[in-house]
Amino acid sequence: MTKQVLLEDVPLRPFHVGVAFSGTGGQFSDGFVLGIIGIAVSMAAGPLHLDALWMGLLGAASLAGLFFGSMLAGPFADKFGRRSIFAYDMLLFAIVSAAQYFVTTPTQLFVLRLVLGLILGADYVVSKSLVTEYSPRRYRGRLLSVLAAAWAAGYVGAYLAGFAMRDIGPDAWRIMLAASGVPALLILPFRLVVPESPMWLMKRGRGEEALAIIRRKFGPEVTLQKPAVDATQHRGGAWSELFSRRWRKNTLVGCVFYTCQVIPYFALGTFAPRVLEALHVKDKFVGGLVYNVLLFAGAIIGLLLVDRLSRRTFLIGTFYLATLGLAVLAYASFGPVGTMIAFGVFACILSAAANLEFVYPPELFPTHLRASGVGLAVASSRFGSAISTFMLPLAVQHVGIHAALGVCVAVLLFGGVFCHVMAPETGAETLTDVKSDDAAEAESLAAKRHA
Repeated sequence: MTKQVLLEDVPLRPFHVGVAFSGTGGQFSDGFVLGIIGIAVSMAAGPLHLDALWMGLLGAASLAGLFFGSMLAGPFADKFGRRSIFAYDMLLFAIVSAAQYFVTTPTQLFVLRLVLGLILGADYVVSKSLVTEYSPRRYRGRLLSVLAAAWAAGYVGAYLAGFAMRDIGPDAWRIMLAASGVPALLILPFRLVVPESPMWLMKRGRGEEALAIIRRKFGPEVTLQKPAVDATQHRGGAWSELFSRRWRKNTLVGCVFYTCQVIPYFALGTFAPRVLEALHVKDKFVGGLVYNVLLFAGAIIGLLLVDRLSRRTFLIGTFYLATLGLAVLAYASFGPVGTMIAFGVFACILSAAANLEFVYPPELFPTHLRASGVGLAVASSRFGSAISTFMLPLAVQHVGIHAALGVCVAVLLFGGVFCHVMAPETGAETLTDVKSDDAAEAESLAAKRHA
C-alpha cells in the first residue's frame, strides 16, 4: 500500500513553482503601477495643470483603491473561492490600464487609478491565499517571497521604464501609465490553468473535488488533512470572527505590522526624486537608480533569508534596522553621495522586510478566514500608505524633509516595539487548521499537564 503524503509535506514540484509564477503578474503590475506614478505625474503636471494637492491625490489613488478592493474581496474569496477572481482580474486590469492613455483631466486619471487599485486589492487577497494554500510548508516562505521579488521588480522596472520613456515626446507620461497593462496580459494564460484551492474546497465540505485536484496535480499518494471544523459550522460574519477573542490578536498583528512597514515604503518611494531633491541630491536620476536597485536587491536578500530565520526574528529585526537606517538618513549629514547610499541602504532593509507582507499574514489565519484576514491587513496598510503618500509632498513643502522623515522613523519604531510584544511565531504552522496564539498556548499547557 502506498504511503499517504499530506499536501503541505509534498516535495517541491514544477506545479508549485508555476502557481507562484502565475501569482507574480498581479504583484509585478502593482509594483509597476505604483512605481510609475511618481515619474508620470511629474511629467503630466503641465498638461493636466496639477498642483501639489492633485499630485498627492493621484499618488494616493491606487492605494485608496487597494484599501477598498482588499476589504471587499476578502469575504468574497472566503465564501465563493479564490480562482474566480484570480483567473480573470488581470484582463480587467489591462483594459483599465490602457484607458489611462486617453485621459484629459486629473479627475479622469484619479478615477482610473482608483479602479486599478480596486482590482489590485482583490488580486493581493486571492494571489496570496492561493499561493499559500498550494505551497509545501518547507518552501512556503520562499515561494511567497517570489511575489515580493516580483513586486519589487515591477517597482524598479517602472522607474527604469519611466526614465527610458521620458524623452519620447509630449505623450510619454500617457505611454508610461498605459504600459502597466502589458505584464498583466502576459501572465493571464498561466492563471487560467490554476485550479481552485483544495484547502478551501475541503473547508467548504467539497472534499471529493479537493482530492480530485490533488490527485490530478500531485498523484494518488497525496492527500489533504480534513479540517476539524468546516466553514459551514461557523456562525456570524468574517469580520466579527476576525475580531473575536480567539483571533483579534492575530488580526491586530497583521494590520499593525503591515501598515507600519508600508507607510514609509510608499511615502518615500512614490516621491523618491522629490525626497532626494529636498535632501540636496542634484542628480535625481542616479539617486533614484541607487534607491531602486538596492530596493530590488533587498527583495532578493529577503527571499534568501525568509525560511532561514524565524518569522519573529526576521520581522522584529528588520523593523529595528529600518528605524536606525532612516534615522541616520534623516538627521545625519553625509553630502549628496552619502545621502544617496544611505537612502539606498534603507530601501534595501525595508524591501527585505517586505517579504513578510506576502508570507506572514496568510499564516496568521485559518483557511475559512485567510482571505478576509489578509484582505483586512492589506486594507489597513493601504489606508495608512494612502494618507502618508497624500501628505508627504504637502509635509515636505510646509514643515521640511527632516520633520517628514522623523514621522516615518516614529512609525517604524512603533511597529518594531508592537511586534516585539505581540507577534506570534508562524513558520512551522500547518495551514489546514491554524491555531490562534491563545489556543496554541492552551494546548501547550494541556500537553504539559498530561505529561
